Amino acid sequence: MRKIRIMEHISIDGIIQQENGEGFAHGGWTLPYRTPAGLEAVVEAQGSNFELLLGRRTYDSWAGYWPKAGDSPIANSLNAAKKYVATHRPESMEWGPVRDLGADIITGIRKVKATEGPDLIIWGSSTLTTVLLDKGLVDEVVLLVYPVLLGQGKRFFSANADPRELAFISSKVTSTGVLINTYRHVGSLPQSSS
Repeated sequence: MRKIRIMEHISIDGIIQQENGEGFAHGGWTLPYRTPAGLEAVVEAQGSNFELLLGRRTYDSWAGYWPKAGDSPIANSLNAAKKYVATHRPESMEWGPVRDLGADIITGIRKVKATEGPDLIIWGSSTLTTVLLDKGLVDEVVLLVYPVLLGQGKRFFSANADPRELAFISSKVTSTGVLINTYRHVGSLPQSSS
């Protein structure tokens, strides 16, 4: 059985949105904190053998960028990885290798997770990550926490999602203050007895 691992760039106040739009004016906020050593740490956290699990918006955004990004370890690994996409428009996917998850996305993900193969990495795809956490399908969460407060924008976890418990595994820090924190997904947050 495969692991599903969420990886996310996130501000201290929980914002993951990186592109302008939808009233968000802080696109590119991660760029000043990126260094070659930081990129190496991200590549190490991601691993060298993985496949991608993506929502359709993230897939479309990445399909427009990564195939043209040039020769780099991260671009090469993302372009080569098999992509499993949550979509209702499978006929329009060209950035491959790619496969849609079918009409019942959760059943499709469970089938892929039950097979032998590399870890499934989710970047972005905030709607999909919340559903997978709620369904107990996530094994690990890797948060790249940037030393910024953004106040508004798309959040990592939706306001109507069930509270979750994570167990700390490890932490690394880059020279620019980005924390790479890894957690194991435990499950629903226990109810307080008080």
